[in-house]
Amino acid sequence: MPKVTVHRKAHFNAAHRLFNPKWNDKENYEVFGKCSNPNYHGHNYELIVSLTGEIDKETGYVYDLGKLKDLIKVEVEDKLDHKNLNIEVEEFKEQNPTVENIAVVIYNKLRVKIQEKYDLQITLYETPRNYVTYSGN
Repeated sequence: MPKVTVHRKAHFNAAHRLFNPKWNDKENYEVFGKCSNPNYHGHNYELIVSLTGEIDKETGYVYDLGKLKDLIKVEVEDKLDHKNLNIEVEEFKEQNPTVENIAVVIYNKLRVKIQEKYDLQITLYETPRNYVTYSGN
């Protein structure tokens, strides 16, 4: 059967502060600019979850997008939406919540719930112009 990629788009809002705790405020500002604001700042994140696999002969689906929607809600939106990532999300208490690291965390949360027969790719927009893509490599 042919391989096809399906995509599901989602959205969440979150606050964070980019900083290295080993550095002083001046050093953090030099590297992260206003994103190192000690009072945090927020983003309206746009997430695209892409799954590539063979079309199922019985259903005509690669993957049931309704199930993917529910999985994203439970594993991503419920855990990240309207949260202060540095304070409220365990993965970022010791890790800088850059868009790169957020994408990897999302990938890891979904990868354990999605069968390995599907190639998984995460595209995460922090702003309309700044985004990352991660596929487990």
